[in-house]
Amino acid sequence: MCGLAGILSAKAIEVKELEALTRRMTDAITHRGPDDSGIFVDHGANLSLGFRRLSILDLSPSGHQPMRSQSGRLTIVFNGEIYNYRELRRDLGQLGFRFRGQSDTEVALAAFEHWGVATASQRLSGMFAIALWDSESRTLSLIRDRLGIKPLFVYAKDGTISFGSELKALFAGPDFDRSLNLAAIGDYLRYLYVPAPKTIFRHVKKLAPGHILTITDPAQPLPASVPYWSAREVALRGLQQPIVGSLPELIDELELLLADTVSSHLQSDVPLGAFLSGGIDSSTVVALMQARSMRPVKTFSVAFEKQDYNEAHHAALVAGHLGTDHTELLCTDQEVLSVVPKLPELFDEPHADTSQIPAYLICALARRSVTVALSGDGGDEVFGGYNRYTVGERMLRTSARVPRSARRALASYIGTLSTGEGSRRGLIESILAPQLARRGVSERLQKIGSFMSTDSESAMYRSLVSAWQSSSSIMVDDRSTHGILEDVMEAREPSRLIDRMMLADQLTYLPDDQLAKVDRVSMAASLEVRVPFVDHRLVEYAWRIPASVKIRAGQGKWPVRQVLYRYVPRQLVDRPKMGLSVPIDEWLRGPLRDWAEACIAPDRLAREGLLNPTAVRQAWDALLKGRRHGALGMWAVMMLQSWRERWL
Repeated sequence: MCGLAGILSAKAIEVKELEALTRRMTDAITHRGPDDSGIFVDHGANLSLGFRRLSILDLSPSGHQPMRSQSGRLTIVFNGEIYNYRELRRDLGQLGFRFRGQSDTEVALAAFEHWGVATASQRLSGMFAIALWDSESRTLSLIRDRLGIKPLFVYAKDGTISFGSELKALFAGPDFDRSLNLAAIGDYLRYLYVPAPKTIFRHVKKLAPGHILTITDPAQPLPASVPYWSAREVALRGLQQPIVGSLPELIDELELLLADTVSSHLQSDVPLGAFLSGGIDSSTVVALMQARSMRPVKTFSVAFEKQDYNEAHHAALVAGHLGTDHTELLCTDQEVLSVVPKLPELFDEPHADTSQIPAYLICALARRSVTVALSGDGGDEVFGGYNRYTVGERMLRTSARVPRSARRALASYIGTLSTGEGSRRGLIESILAPQLARRGVSERLQKIGSFMSTDSESAMYRSLVSAWQSSSSIMVDDRSTHGILEDVMEAREPSRLIDRMMLADQLTYLPDDQLAKVDRVSMAASLEVRVPFVDHRLVEYAWRIPASVKIRAGQGKWPVRQVLYRYVPRQLVDRPKMGLSVPIDEWLRGPLRDWAEACIAPDRLAREGLLNPTAVRQAWDALLKGRRHGALGMWAVMMLQSWRERWL
């Protein structure tokens, strides 16, 4: 895993200045590639490419980047891994290409030279962000992998284009305008992340997953990027061509595909391991790894003092059954809280998914022993593992059948319930969401009331996944707009609500929250994390599995579970979903209170002019009085304020 950066300018820049600017950009992301660095400059075009390398494949100098093609026409910087590079190397070798080393970068470069950018991109299987310079046509191509595993940011203003793996690289580049995107801030407060193609800055965009951006004239506005792969088209095609055959045949076929996918993710010339929480996804990845390894796989988990948030015992049981070389780190509350001040540096765009804290700790733990780790991320979005696909989908369907006036009346009634009225809360939960009631998640009642007051399934789902129900309630100037999530939820196809929910998450929450989080925390530790469940072949196959098979008897990821049960007894892995979580409400009321109070001091908020001091204070007072509902929204405010302090 590595980091890239570069500049393309309509203005003449001296070679030494261009090199110095590019080096400054790559120095800002040294953590992504501490092993090697390089810079390429095409002075006549005012173009530079910079690179930081974390050596994974071909540790020799022949893997150095930027790398030029055999003809000298193309130059590449490439962040990621191409899992089918050996097959492509064989095909290209038969066409006459000769290779100097063993890196996947050289193979990708030859593929672009032979097949062209669009066709070669379609043939690459892996995770990648690529910048490719064609010195003959003076064309810069920026390419991002299909599901958005690897990031790529692009800045454009007044004839200056810069790009990089993280925003902090662009900060260090030429003429960076830090004007904020108010619409992006509204989206962030709602979803806890900034959805693509927006970024927190007005003049920066995220390149969309599965897209190619082709730039020939930096003096002109950025052209529209072009897709070479579309998750939406894949979903519609898969739903129209469902798998036929018996369930045992489907499970056999899925096991073979999962095994092949995991095997392809094991290529490495450096030590490799895996994260293990003891849940379905990570246990499946580890089980398939161990079945294909001659020695115990190195696995890692983090234990916490607060048992309600601790899955380490489950991970140890799975590791013991599979026979892995397991490492468990017990983190004290103080060690966990010590990560909080680091978050604005790790996330140079506001990000408020609280699992960022344990995710960073497990990456730091794994990096002590390995350079590459496999993760189970993506299994929930691809195979329907979230409670919102089971409990939430049922609540939406039930609510949609209730007349709007009755829904609003019930929502108003729910809003009047005090924390002591447990019997009436329990009755409503048992009607709309019995699983929530059984698990004692009574704070979700406010969420139920919020989405019942909305007018459509789209608005209901948006409410269900929102921390702040309306960013206009907290922002001084809210300019939020409809985005990809609303487009998917309001579309006629897919026709079933559950399929639209999963597609919306694959296009938004997966790349912009989950995968962005994994990339930043792992790269901060100079660790490469691979996500087999986000392999595009597996995603394409999963869309051919009917939702009624993915989710059976109220239980998500049913076919993946059947594969896992062939390796691990079900009693070791069947339990309510927990995930990486922390008691953020207790922290904000306790050890983080002084810090939080400073973040939202009324005079500070008034001076900054972005957030409404009265609305923030009301929400904060409610949290201090013991209301758990709203803790994520307040955490988003704290992360925004900390980010502003660090970067503005």
